[in-house]
Amino acid sequence: MTDAGRDTAPDRDEDARPRLPQLRLDELLEELQARIDAARGTRDRVHSLLEAVLSVGRELDLEQALHSIVEAAAALVDARYAALGVIGPDGTRLSAFHTVGVSDEEIARIGHYPEGHGILGELIRHPEPLRIPKLSDHPASYGFPPHHPPMNTFLGVPIRVRDQVFGNLYLTEKRGGQQFDEEDESVLSTLAVAAGVAIDNARLYEESRLRERWLQANAEITHGLMSGSERGTALLLVAERAREITGASLAVVAVPMAGTDSLTVELAVGQDAATHRGLVVPVEGSLLGRAFAGAAPVTSRDIGHDERVFQGPQSFTGLGPAVAVPIGSGDGVRGILLLVRAGGGHVFTDKEIEPLRGFAAQAAVAMELAERRQDAEQIAVLEDRDRIARDLHDLAIQRLFATGMTLQSAGRFIDHKEASERVLRAVDDLDETIKIIRSTIFGLRSRASTGGAGTGLRARVVRLVGEAAPLLGFAPSVRMEGLIDTHVSKEAADHLVAVLSEALTNVARHAGASRVQVALETDGREVRLTVTDDGVGLPPGGRRSGLRNMAERAGQLGGAFDVTGTPGAGTTLVWRVPVGEQ
Repeated sequence: MTDAGRDTAPDRDEDARPRLPQLRLDELLEELQARIDAARGTRDRVHSLLEAVLSVGRELDLEQALHSIVEAAAALVDARYAALGVIGPDGTRLSAFHTVGVSDEEIARIGHYPEGHGILGELIRHPEPLRIPKLSDHPASYGFPPHHPPMNTFLGVPIRVRDQVFGNLYLTEKRGGQQFDEEDESVLSTLAVAAGVAIDNARLYEESRLRERWLQANAEITHGLMSGSERGTALLLVAERAREITGASLAVVAVPMAGTDSLTVELAVGQDAATHRGLVVPVEGSLLGRAFAGAAPVTSRDIGHDERVFQGPQSFTGLGPAVAVPIGSGDGVRGILLLVRAGGGHVFTDKEIEPLRGFAAQAAVAMELAERRQDAEQIAVLEDRDRIARDLHDLAIQRLFATGMTLQSAGRFIDHKEASERVLRAVDDLDETIKIIRSTIFGLRSRASTGGAGTGLRARVVRLVGEAAPLLGFAPSVRMEGLIDTHVSKEAADHLVAVLSEALTNVARHAGASRVQVALETDGREVRLTVTDDGVGLPPGGRRSGLRNMAERAGQLGGAFDVTGTPGAGTTLVWRVPVGEQ
């Protein structure tokens, strides 16, 4: 019994000893596997982070870089929705918004992108990482606009570029209904650092490309100037290149009118350019005038609603931010270059305006060279006229006079009465010819002293419109097109000024208008004056004596006159005549 007990007891102990360590070993193996899985997950996440950093760093186009950052952020923290908000120049709101997870159709239904209020504004005011388990519970939350997808969990981190906050990453709705944790925050903060470097690189690349484009444009204009391009061609090239490089929808060049306090739009390219060409804008109180008088750039956030924009027939529909840059500097400002971006575009910054000022100086050079060429050509013409006048006086007249004296002397020796009378008539003809030549000489020598600054038809029309403003209670808009001072004869110009004066007087006395538009155009064959108001219109069957006078003036010059108006809908007056002979 005792031996049997001794034989069987050790067997039971040997069976029990290996079972307890085996259970402990299984637990250790499970824990080790869990740690291996965690390490593998961490490794995979670090690998994904490195891939994201490399992917973001490869982009040199700023817009594409921003989109890559948003996509990488959403993938790293497994978020359904991601966005990158770019902080505007004022530092208080978002100027751009890049999203992932929301379709274009959903964006269209939601409406305008957020500007940085509510939760999004928290990161702008306090640029530190922010995690929120439920958005609606946060004090800064005030809900979402209609059609916005539901969002609860939130993680946001700022993106800094050289110690300046560029924008913020916003992540919502972690997949699987989970919360964003500290590891998500750490990973996203690391990506934000890499994103800041990528954005800085993209900005530097963009700036270098922009400087290259400005240099190429400057070289193109310089080549044109050196090759003798005309003033209008050079200015057109300046306007087109400035519009292309700055991404503007409209470019306008306005120059001062001699003898007036107004600017006239010499050329316009881009959206609704035709409504701006020839427009006359007062210097005082206008956006263009402020840049001209101050010899410094003037910006506008929204030109369509800027009170400094002169009211006229020009159209700014669909346009927004604008900048007016002086052509030249100090007392040598020769005009204004106006650039206007599409509505919703970003405001012109100092970094953009600075190279633009240098580029506008090229336009000043173009105008200076063109004026010098014109002066040289004018001097050559005047010298040629003086030479012709001198030759006519010293050679032609003297010869004719001598010939006349000879014929007159010879006439006394002619006995035949009819022949003698013919010789005397020839002498009289020579006298008349001498008078004609002397008149021509006088005209050649006095032509340079006529038509001084401020005496042209353009200046007369602008002054007349300015004088009518106090009577009307507002300043009429003026638009002029064509070589008005060159083509229109003095007689036609005098009649036109009289007709315009009568038309503006009629509007002031009878129309009760709040707006008047004056358009003066010539194609080299006829000159056309159009005056439009928004007043009470013509009375039924009524034509005033002033209108008859206008029609008679047109008839005297072989032109036509027409006036149309509807009671309560305003009046349009069109007066056109041949330009006549200068």
